[in-house]
Amino acid sequence: MSGQSVCGTVGEVMTRNPVTVGRTNCIRKAITLMRDGGFRRLPVVENGRLIGIVTDRDLRRASNSPLVVRERWYDNFLMDHIQVGACMTANPITVSPQTLIIQAACLLRDHKIGGLPVVEGERLVGIVTETDLLNYLIGLLEGKRSLPPIAQNEPAV
Repeated sequence: MSGQSVCGTVGEVMTRNPVTVGRTNCIRKAITLMRDGGFRRLPVVENGRLIGIVTDRDLRRASNSPLVVRERWYDNFLMDHIQVGACMTANPITVSPQTLIIQAACLLRDHKIGGLPVVEGERLVGIVTETDLLNYLIGLLEGKRSLPPIAQNEPAV
């Protein structure tokens, strides 16, 4: 079977209206949003437009160096004064809601990343993560989700 004929789209599995953070927000806010929501990444938006993505790893790197011993007040100072824009990945790889799930999975694998912002134009409409793709696969394997029918003009292999 052709991969394109049996694969759903990102729009079917993505998380819509994801929690976001702004470039000028302090990293403490991003850390709090991630911890409270159980997220490992947040899209960074400015005026409704996607400008980056920040991960829990980015925030740990920005706020914590095991090579430097410092006092607690300094950690708090850093958390409140380093902006998300200083540690985010600008212009992240994105997909659209119409992108095939297999294409999104290949992007995650090939770039060794855990999530992709989903955009229409420059507007963020969702995020698709490795967890979303695993849930899709589990649904297929458990029979709770079916594959789309093969298009009539495509021969089955």
